[in-house]
Amino acid sequence: TLLWDTLGKQFVEYEQVAPFLIPEEQQRRLLEFLPLFLKAWEQSAGVIVFPNIQLLASEVSKLLTKEIKRKLNGKPAEEARLALEQLLKQKGEAGDGHLLLKSVYLLSQTDLRTMWNIIGSGLPAALMQCLYLFFTVPLKKTSDDKETSEDDAQTQKMLVKIMLNMYKEEQGIEELLAADKLQSLIIATSSLWDQCSHSWKVPTGCVLRTISKAQTKNSIVYLQAVDCIKITVQNLFTLADTLPACDVCEAASIVLCFVKDSYPVSSALLTEFENNDGYQLLLKILLGCEGLQQNEGNPYLDEILDMLTCLTTCGKTELKVSGNIVHPQLPHFDFERTQSSGMTVKNLQPFQVLQSIFQRSNDQHLCGRILAAIGTIWAWDRVNFFLLEWTLQPINQFTDIIHFKPHPVQVQFFRLVESIVLDLSYVPHEILKKVQYLIKENIVPFCTLTALQCLLSMTQKDLLFSDIFRDSGLLGLLLALLRKEAKILRKSAGTHLPNPKEGTEKELNVVMLKMVAALTARSVRNTVVLKDYGMVPYIKIFLDDECYRSSTLSILEQLSVINYDEYMSIIIGALCSSTQWELHLKLDLLKSLLRILESPKSHSAFRTCSGFNGLLSLLSDMEGALQDPPSGQWAAVGQNCILELVFYALQGITAALHLDPVNSTFFQRNGLFEKMAEDLGSLGCFWTEGKKPVPVTLEKTRTFAEFLDAAFCSSQPLPEWLKNCIWILNFLDHMVKGTLHQESYFKERNPEMEEVRDDQEAPQAQEEHPVAFKRPVNKLPASAYMLWGNPEEKLEMRDCTIVHPGAVCVMVRLLPKLYKEGYAQLSQEIQCALVDHIQSLVKSEKSRQVMCECGLLSTVITSCQDAFCSDSHPLHLPLTRVFEKLASQAVEPHVLR
Repeated sequence: TLLWDTLGKQFVEYEQVAPFLIPEEQQRRLLEFLPLFLKAWEQSAGVIVFPNIQLLASEVSKLLTKEIKRKLNGKPAEEARLALEQLLKQKGEAGDGHLLLKSVYLLSQTDLRTMWNIIGSGLPAALMQCLYLFFTVPLKKTSDDKETSEDDAQTQKMLVKIMLNMYKEEQGIEELLAADKLQSLIIATSSLWDQCSHSWKVPTGCVLRTISKAQTKNSIVYLQAVDCIKITVQNLFTLADTLPACDVCEAASIVLCFVKDSYPVSSALLTEFENNDGYQLLLKILLGCEGLQQNEGNPYLDEILDMLTCLTTCGKTELKVSGNIVHPQLPHFDFERTQSSGMTVKNLQPFQVLQSIFQRSNDQHLCGRILAAIGTIWAWDRVNFFLLEWTLQPINQFTDIIHFKPHPVQVQFFRLVESIVLDLSYVPHEILKKVQYLIKENIVPFCTLTALQCLLSMTQKDLLFSDIFRDSGLLGLLLALLRKEAKILRKSAGTHLPNPKEGTEKELNVVMLKMVAALTARSVRNTVVLKDYGMVPYIKIFLDDECYRSSTLSILEQLSVINYDEYMSIIIGALCSSTQWELHLKLDLLKSLLRILESPKSHSAFRTCSGFNGLLSLLSDMEGALQDPPSGQWAAVGQNCILELVFYALQGITAALHLDPVNSTFFQRNGLFEKMAEDLGSLGCFWTEGKKPVPVTLEKTRTFAEFLDAAFCSSQPLPEWLKNCIWILNFLDHMVKGTLHQESYFKERNPEMEEVRDDQEAPQAQEEHPVAFKRPVNKLPASAYMLWGNPEEKLEMRDCTIVHPGAVCVMVRLLPKLYKEGYAQLSQEIQCALVDHIQSLVKSEKSRQVMCECGLLSTVITSCQDAFCSDSHPLHLPLTRVFEKLASQAVEPHVLR
């Protein structure tokens, strides 16, 4: 503060004596004062506390202007350029010029009033003259260039910063016009771009862009009077024939800035640009950029494209077009109510340049930027899509040539087409017809694939497209193509012939199936079309390939709406004909079957198509699959997948029996519960050998619920075979209550996303806890064991309703098989726990009545003879209690005898 006070007093003294001093003495005193001023600025961290700062700025700026004019006066260009260089050097005799420059640089960053004083000194015109010389007259390099380059860069930075601060103000532009050098510099950028000083190209462009943004009516009249835009365009035409396109872009972007930025003030420069073939110039320059690797990193190319996009809204009158809206349209589309935001297309000429470039170029960057520009124009105002499409028809025309473009451009184009429907809620029927023709011709498979994905997204948006694409013939086309592919698949079944196009062609088949699935979803009419085409036998061929399976099942599930018998015949047939190791196929088929069995109308078809026998055959095919340790090929499968298959098979049976007395009677009378018990008992986790277990004295007893807790949510280890047994008994318990088909223990597997197969994970699955449920896609939720809750509160004290008594018989038949050599104590403990649980199931009179009618008495006697015949058997007492409870309800005297 003391230093600033001292400086303030010194400058007051200077003000008082200055009028009486000769100019040379004034200059000497001012130059002696400036080093102190700069020192104070540095010591106060850039904060200036100076009361007479405006006067100081005026005095310093006038002196710098005077020195510049003195150095330039009467000298030819090269001498003048060298003189300026010497004046502004940081070191040497000419250090005074650098001192003045640095002082003005600091003062120009203070406040607006100070800046006005600098502008009023005549400095804007003087520095424009300097910039013209620095740009147009490159100096020859010397051996000392390396030493001075850093100083030159600092000088350049200060000069440019002063100009930017002055020329962004309207007063700065008005002062600049007096020098008559602005038009000279603009024209020089178009005529001397290849001969100018390379180090001054970017700074010059930066200064001219700042001037462009601050244009006034006077500056526009000035540029128009000297034909600046006309001359510049003519020069650029010549330049475009000799220089690389990227260099011409940099020069052209400067003149285009003046054209665009001046429009809000006056349309004169735009008119001059248009009348002198300005758009043809831009078309020539941009097409010259095709194929250049540096396109993607060329900011000037992108700048020209952005300015062209903006020029589409520069027009005096609104475009008036009336298009014919083709119906049907989406329900919420109403063109008459489409509100304009004001950013509408009023000038078609710049858009025609963009359109022509896309039609004539295959450059990925150019085409991609033009598509992005079209998306931007649509985003400005929804009306712009209709204004352009009903006049120039860009998207309609682009569809004819899109297959020639690079793949990323194709993807971007069809996303743009998709946005017409998704964002504008408009159905462009003419464009969709051309897209459909593109799919039919299939000239470039990748393009066909991308086009079909676009139509698929539309179809999934609204059911209306199911009718549109059926009436347009797309559904019939896809069915014909799929029939052809199905025949090829059938002929090449079991062979793996190399095909270089297999990847794209296979993906195309996937999308075609997805499209057919989307077209038939919720559309009985389209499903009938598929059936009438005789496609059902061909569609089911795609079931074998996991990539096609999801869509194929969706199509077949839709077929069930019109014919449950045909659906059941296909699915049950595929289940029965699948090989023992096609586990994922079986799982997908079972999940599809469960979705259809949600409808009670499907239960009869399931029974008549041997659905029960089909599902039980799946269980019998897995004989020994859950052995501990795993053996043979089952070791590579992973027990998680096996248990999942058991779960879905039992879930399918439960769903088919649910609230269906006919199916329930059929299942029981045909001895299928006994068959189920036999198949489950042969899985490998239950005891199947003839040797009778030796009874032992139990040291401790646990409830069945406690065993569940130990198996699935506690740290107490249980052997793998017992975990599997408990899990299967858990399934059966929910089947007893009629709720198994409503449970969801396994997360859905996504074949397209899943890369790791069961056989890779099986070894790890054997080591982890809890049993067999380690794969991330199928990990058990907490509800798997939470269903049991507190064992004392939820199980032992609850009166369970028995819906399927035959499932209790299955549990009783599996009771003696809950055994493994070396685990006598544990085996009898789980047996006792299961008997106690069965006893809780038949606690109520109604439950006992139901169980007697289904023959549970006979099952208990025949399945547990050893326990009944030996008073010392651990199960003798609990089984006797069960028997006594049932006997009181017995309706068959011979059973009691």
